[in-house]
Amino acid sequence: MLTLLSENRSFGGAHRRYSHTSSVLACQMNFAVYLPPQALAGTPVPVLYWLSGLTCTDENFMQKAGAQRMAAELGIAIVCPDTSPRGEGVPGDPDGAWDFGLGAGFYLNASETPWATHYRMHDYVVAELPALIEAHLPVTQKRGISGHSMGGHGALVCALRNPGRYQSVSAFAPICHPQACPWGEKAFSRYLGPDRGQWAEWDACVLLATNREQLPILVDQGGADSFLHTQLMPDQLQRAASAVDYPLTLREQAGYDHSYYFIASFIDEHLQHHARALLA
Repeated sequence: MLTLLSENRSFGGAHRRYSHTSSVLACQMNFAVYLPPQALAGTPVPVLYWLSGLTCTDENFMQKAGAQRMAAELGIAIVCPDTSPRGEGVPGDPDGAWDFGLGAGFYLNASETPWATHYRMHDYVVAELPALIEAHLPVTQKRGISGHSMGGHGALVCALRNPGRYQSVSAFAPICHPQACPWGEKAFSRYLGPDRGQWAEWDACVLLATNREQLPILVDQGGADSFLHTQLMPDQLQRAASAVDYPLTLREQAGYDHSYYFIASFIDEHLQHHARALLA
């Protein structure tokens, strides 16, 4: 069951925020959705799922990316889930750090105590939330997925682990090789435990090597991103894709950083990338 929290008209469509009880995450969750005018007029539309990065909620992308105008023109809905479980009883980082716990679910299924009870963002994003959206809103079962930073990692992993589930995938400045960077090592060691064999199951560079679907990937990376070499490692993704002839388009945008100014500059091209598959 969905509870409507707010609604704002935008480019002939509607931006809405909903709340619902998640059985997968064992807590109350909020998400945002932009329904284009075609959906409000009664025509079901495909959905692009957007996964945000560290410290974000369902609101950042909708307020900062400027995606609604192109989504309205194309006739694509956008769904933005939160970045982690929330609420009383949901554990966060014991030291109050921003790069783990609340706001930093990493879109995986945790196996370690105390995280395993709530931190199952992969199953939430891939299965529970789409089922809810498709049951209650005017959308089709055509799905694309995209995201930024930690959410870019999530988008790649969701698509690579679930062949046939999505028709399109893209990412902005994704954490490409999380098992080899500080953010990923911190998160994986706590959520998944010390066995690096389990870490590999959530690493896009590893998953590319055995993926059979060959779903074309578009990645944009800012050349002036302060996290480029230490955390994001797009060169590792390019190397992994080249090794198996995977269809990856990796673009380095000179002078752009890690911010939503970067995302807003290229979001229209990503929406058009998704539209070619979702509207075919």
